[in-house]
Amino acid sequence: MQRAGDRRPRHRGRTLGRTLMRVASARMSSPTDLYLSDELLTDEERALRDRLHDFCEREVTPVINDYWERAEFPFELVPKIADLGLAGGVIKGHGCPGMSATSAGLVSMEWARADGSIGTFFGVHSNLAMQSIDMLGSDEQRDRWLEPMARIDAIGAFALTEPEHGSDAVMLETRARRDGGDWVLDGRKRWIGNGSIADVVLVWARREDDGEVGGFIVEKGTPGYEATVMKGKTALRAVWQADIELNGVRVPDANRLPGCERFRDVARVLTVTRYTVAWRALGVALAAYEHALAYATERRQFGHQIASYQLVQDKLSRMAAEITAMQLLCLRLSALQEDGRLTPAMASLAKMNHAAKARGVVADARDILGGNGILLENHVARHHADMEAVFTFEGTDSIQSLIVGRDLTGISAIAPPRRRDQA
Repeated sequence: MQRAGDRRPRHRGRTLGRTLMRVASARMSSPTDLYLSDELLTDEERALRDRLHDFCEREVTPVINDYWERAEFPFELVPKIADLGLAGGVIKGHGCPGMSATSAGLVSMEWARADGSIGTFFGVHSNLAMQSIDMLGSDEQRDRWLEPMARIDAIGAFALTEPEHGSDAVMLETRARRDGGDWVLDGRKRWIGNGSIADVVLVWARREDDGEVGGFIVEKGTPGYEATVMKGKTALRAVWQADIELNGVRVPDANRLPGCERFRDVARVLTVTRYTVAWRALGVALAAYEHALAYATERRQFGHQIASYQLVQDKLSRMAAEITAMQLLCLRLSALQEDGRLTPAMASLAKMNHAAKARGVVADARDILGGNGILLENHVARHHADMEAVFTFEGTDSIQSLIVGRDLTGISAIAPPRRRDQA
């Protein structure tokens, strides 16, 4: 939102599209699609992508910097996001769109291209929470929750990460004990997107009776569930993530996910949603590159457009190369997901590669903008900060590399072997 008396443009995105069209007018290919990967999409996929892109240009980009700067969640956008009918992604039935894996990837890309905070809100709700219920829930749970969640009448959250267990997610300290026909949950969670505003929270806890991991649906207003919005973040500031305390939270057995018998089942959900994080990294890289390219053609120094200088062209060329490779890998990854051949190592390879490459692209974009690159009004500063979160969440760079390494060698190096005197 533009403050009273502020005569600066509300956002550079208002002219970005026209500038890129002008830049592309003299060439056969788009400056953001050098290998014509758009031709690999169906008409339906292109139409969905373009519809969401136009929505973000119209509704998200003009207002998001102000929310980001104030670290406030844009509740005003939620009904508008709901009207798009995209929540639920690939889920079929229950009012969900049942889109292709590529379409779901494009949706993740476009949200991130506009703003990482909105992408996180939507990704947690539509991918992690809804797909957990669809993949691991009972017929009754799917019937009860998926349709209102598809309408975003009910917001979802995914409570896995704990204060002392980020990368080591399998070592859950949150406990679930059986008490008659109920389960009682005790523990703590951290970094839980939507955790303070959700109507349904998927809580993952270790069952005391067998020591395995189970999933439980905690409904809004359940006594003993306390969520506190985390403060002081330097990334994804416009989405609220929460510290959660679970003190004797009583959940009926009907709210236990019957399809979750062990952590391996949780990992299945993470695998089928992780490929969308690669698309999100691509979206952030695209946004930063587009802004840098447009800026370079407009900004004049020493009497010339900075785009005419070799150092700037070298950066833009290398950024375009990384983006092109990311586009092609994302499309192949989605095809593998579509026909059921996506493996954890494939998903980890893409997340590891794309997060690192996008981080470099955004850094180069910030450099091209010079001092203006740290101003929110130019958007690259926000993407630059948010990319640090993308680089870390849903598995750090190091953990992803070790998942791939385990697949390559057959040897797990994620945790060092224990010495005999520690056994």
